[in-house]
Amino acid sequence: MKYIMFEDFAGKPLPIIFPERIEFDEFREQIPYSSVRSAGFVVQDPQGLRCYGKAKNLGPEVITAHPDDAAIIAENFEEK
Repeated sequence: MKYIMFEDFAGKPLPIIFPERIEFDEFREQIPYSSVRSAGFVVQDPQGLRCYGKAKNLGPEVITAHPDDAAIIAENFEEK
């Protein structure tokens, strides 16, 4: 799966996961948040979630996965 980590209007990270067949820029056009924090691919393996890679087509610079992205995404799956 692919993901884009946005910053919401309060400045908090907001991950959105979507299928690999959708291009990063196509998905980005559908989301109102103005700031992209990071982007890449997310997989679940025996050690848990892992984020890696980059998105070349989100703007003038390449947006990459950050080391803390997997923890932020995993946090959203925890029961509150």
